Amino acid sequence: MKFLIIIPAHNEENNLPFTLDSLQQQSFKDFKVVVVNDGSTDGTSEVIKKYTESDSRFETINLQKSAHQPGSKVVAAFKKGLQTQVINEFDIICKFDSDIILNENYLQIVANAFVENPDYGLVGGLLYVEKNSEWVYEGNSNKHHVRGPMKAYRKECFLQMGGLRETLGWDNIDAILLQNLGWKEIVLPELHVKLIKVKGADYTIKPADYYGRYFYFLGLNRFLTYVASAKEAMKIKSPSFLFQIISSYEKCKSQNLELKISKDEQKVINQQRWNQFKKKWFKM
Repeated sequence: MKFLIIIPAHNEENNLPFTLDSLQQQSFKDFKVVVVNDGSTDGTSEVIKKYTESDSRFETINLQKSAHQPGSKVVAAFKKGLQTQVINEFDIICKFDSDIILNENYLQIVANAFVENPDYGLVGGLLYVEKNSEWVYEGNSNKHHVRGPMKAYRKECFLQMGGLRETLGWDNIDAILLQNLGWKEIVLPELHVKLIKVKGADYTIKPADYYGRYFYFLGLNRFLTYVASAKEAMKIKSPSFLFQIISSYEKCKSQNLELKISKDEQKVINQQRWNQFKKKWFKM
């Protein structure tokens, strides 16, 4: 197994060294890292240079500054890094964030999981954040979903599902599409990934607008969007939040914004969400 690890980085001079150090310290050595410097204006390029000059497994490309928004920009940077490599030379394609710390046997355990289970298409660990000087589980409700900061795909799976979609919601779209193709998404709970920075800290989009756009670009129909919006509003006990999310969703529909998924893929995503809804509420 050989890993191709692509790391988009924007103004990460304080966090990136932890990520790259943890990769250099891996017990599994057969990997290449491409750090995509996405228009950083701090010392990120100097940090990257330290690794590319001392370790031939590390490479970099530099992109022009772009708006730093959730979803599409990070995938666009990932794709630019991917284009610099010959995919067929690798067995596992990874999209990692620039602010995570991996334990030293992370890649080895992931490689073993792929070797021993031919139907595994996507593998990762669980995210942990620092609170009161302790690393605690991030708290995401779905412990069976591989989060965006630490995606590792079997190459064949990655290619079959058409790679990553340059859109908000990409890290849920991938899981739905690969499962529809017969691959499995697997979280290995013994793998603890430390997340240094709280996600969303750089985003300028408002929460309600985020959810509305997310549901739209995920390709959800109105019924499922309204149900999902109600769920989010109930979490914070705010009826107005519900209407703000729906307003954002309907605005996207009225503008007929381009989706990065096909009609058939939309059907797959809506069917999966509908099945989840029936299972939870009607025990079907």
